[in-house]
Amino acid sequence: MDLKSKINLEKLPRHIAVIMDGNGRWAKEQGMARVFGHRNGVKAVRETTEACTELGVEYLTLYAFSTENWKRPESEVNALMTLLVETIKNEINTLNENGVRLRAIGDISRLPEKSRNTLLQAMENTSGNTRMTLVLALNYSAKWEIVEAARKLALATKSGEIEATAIDEDAFANALSTSGIPDPELLIRTSGENRISNFLLWQIAYAELYFTPTLWPDFRREHLYQAIIDFQNRERRFGKTSEQLL
Repeated sequence: MDLKSKINLEKLPRHIAVIMDGNGRWAKEQGMARVFGHRNGVKAVRETTEACTELGVEYLTLYAFSTENWKRPESEVNALMTLLVETIKNEINTLNENGVRLRAIGDISRLPEKSRNTLLQAMENTSGNTRMTLVLALNYSAKWEIVEAARKLALATKSGEIEATAIDEDAFANALSTSGIPDPELLIRTSGENRISNFLLWQIAYAELYFTPTLWPDFRREHLYQAIIDFQNRERRFGKTSEQLL
């Protein structure tokens, strides 16, 4: 029996988030520059997106570029921005054919103009698709997002749009860049690192975490299937006891 057939389609996570890690180490193992790993990571993005679409996952969020990534060598950052433009242009037809809508979270205003415009055009071009939503986290960090949400609510309170006493979890969630997107139920991180790296800190409060030693360029749909099977074999209690779930 193959891995895909072991997945219970009635218990799919509605939203899967992925920290795509290991491109640099993969390239180093090949004796190549880091950008070689980023380019080969595109195949993993394609396979993961296609597999999620085929299964019926509604949302897939990929951590593509963090606010901290600007600290990397300028040559690598420039290569990543160029790769972003190339990948979006190359994949736009496939996204439309598969009914995938593209969204982005993060401060995309800081992206180079060509990268930003290509991204915005692709988001507009795919806005009518409803089969799955692919969310790219670009120039994103969870701390930045939480501070922005707090600032937004503070200004709304100051202007009288909302009373301070009305600010609750729902109001805060609606002020985040993921407003309207359900929280991830499964978070996958590749490359063997067991940390969150400033990604969706509010949203993953109850997510199941899955860490795999597989480097991102080697990640294929079978690895995704294994993560989903592992997720489906866990007991999700949300503060309750096992007996209460019976």
